[in-house]
Amino acid sequence: MRLFAALVPPDEALDEVSRAIAPHVGQVPGLRWPDRATWHITLAFFGEVPELALPELELRLARAVRRYSVLDLAFDGFGAFSSARRAKVLWVGVAGDSMTRLADSVKAGARRAGAAQTDGKRFHPHLTLARAKSETDLRPLIESLSGFSSSPWRAEHVRLVRSHTGPQVRYESLAEWALAPSEQG
Repeated sequence: MRLFAALVPPDEALDEVSRAIAPHVGQVPGLRWPDRATWHITLAFFGEVPELALPELELRLARAVRRYSVLDLAFDGFGAFSSARRAKVLWVGVAGDSMTRLADSVKAGARRAGAAQTDGKRFHPHLTLARAKSETDLRPLIESLSGFSSSPWRAEHVRLVRSHTGPQVRYESLAEWALAPSEQG
């Protein structure tokens, strides 16, 4: 099973992003815009995980998530990987409470549960909005989206998600765990 752990922002926050990008969807040749139902913020990508490892993975992820509080976040600024001039991925950034320690704990728990392909890349909180098969200059698009910041929102849960690949990528939520209530209330 191809698995990852993710935060799924609330609809209101995703509505703001949708409105910001709406005039640009379909305007850049070669840029594919996945269905909004697939939008998420990846905390950790685990790759192919044997089904036998799933119970241990769920147990370790539940433990990792419980140690962290609800996150106060906002979408802030657009960018691209690997760069705006040579982009294959368009994203909107995520600002607010740091997710790095949570992401690191989730990855560590997954490795201990047998998810050997856990992604080793440096964590960069973002929501992927579009992809290109070949490098594309997205500087004009990113410039036209500059200044965007969403209203604040709260991330309250972490999901374990299965990715079904093929002509139409589909995600299936396998489990979900609540982050601890914040001390502020």
